[in-house]
Amino acid sequence: MLWTCRVLCPQAGPSAGGWQPLSFDGGAFHLKRTGELTRALLVLRMCAWPPLVTHGLALQAWSQRLLGSRLSGALLRASIYGQFVAGETTEEVRGCVQQLQTLCLRPLLAVPTEEEPDSAVKTGEAWYEGNLSAMLRCVDLSQGLLEAPGPTGNILMQLKMTALTSTRLCKELTSWVRRLGASWELSPERLAEAMDSGRGLQISCLNAEQNQHLQASLSRLHRVAQHARAQRVRLLVDAEYTSLNPALSLLVAALAERWNRPGEGGPWVWNTYQAYLKDTHERLRRDAEAADRAGLAFGVKLVRGAYLDKEREVARLQGTQDPTQPDYEATNQSYSRCLELMLAHVSHRGPMCHLMVASHNEESVQQATKRASRLRCV
Repeated sequence: MLWTCRVLCPQAGPSAGGWQPLSFDGGAFHLKRTGELTRALLVLRMCAWPPLVTHGLALQAWSQRLLGSRLSGALLRASIYGQFVAGETTEEVRGCVQQLQTLCLRPLLAVPTEEEPDSAVKTGEAWYEGNLSAMLRCVDLSQGLLEAPGPTGNILMQLKMTALTSTRLCKELTSWVRRLGASWELSPERLAEAMDSGRGLQISCLNAEQNQHLQASLSRLHRVAQHARAQRVRLLVDAEYTSLNPALSLLVAALAERWNRPGEGGPWVWNTYQAYLKDTHERLRRDAEAADRAGLAFGVKLVRGAYLDKEREVARLQGTQDPTQPDYEATNQSYSRCLELMLAHVSHRGPMCHLMVASHNEESVQQATKRASRLRCV
């Protein structure tokens, strides 16, 4: 992943003619033991096998019944879990991070908890409060991991909204956002005021239980953002399903009203934009211009997207238009357009606009570095 902002790309840099492409020659592999490389290759091949991808959860449940939880867990830790998870303890995570630091790589920690849109309804607030505690610990861990933290505010953490608020409420808010459009009752400013004051918030389109849960959710989000700001950790909010994203964007905008103000040191709350959705470029353009007009810092994590099959299946079952791009090439074109748009905003707004090029795609990273190099001289 590449993170860029104008403050990291001063005008006094080299000319565009001096740009050199990044090297992806595998130099990082010298840190890996033969066993780790073999595991990585095996996991890569397994993840490219469609039956395993389709039936992975069922196979995991079958493995637990046949082998028992202990043996099944040991096999997972030695294979897929061991490949993708930095560790189970603080010491294991710190060891992984220190190894990555030798390659000038920095961590972006995440609490791997979210609520699926069709999951069973959680009873009470206890589950979300438990997730809040985990988020606060993750902020502390993010802040304390690096031996040489570098420039102030360059520590990042991923935040899953549906770990702190129910998908049922998000769906309800999404339906009203789409129906009402811009309205004071469901405005970021009003939600931000409720976060700051802690006073009860009454939304007429929600019932008493939903209003109570919304107020509790806003309180949790405020506590995470407040703690992250105090620890100088930037929060990158994950995008999820299209049935939830309008509500999630509303909550992100409310947090931005409070924590992305001028003089705060750039954006402390970022949003994620999924290039595989047809409307992403227009939403990104609109949101970037709105932040500019309001004088708010703007942080963007740009991804291709991770819920393609589910989005298409939901659209098919509901008889609605497929929200995703028709193919991989169209997604690439969408990503490239969004990347150009955001790099122009980074060049224009400087440290008030940050972009993370969150991609495994070599061409996208090369495009970003080349374009950023040219924009330094604008």
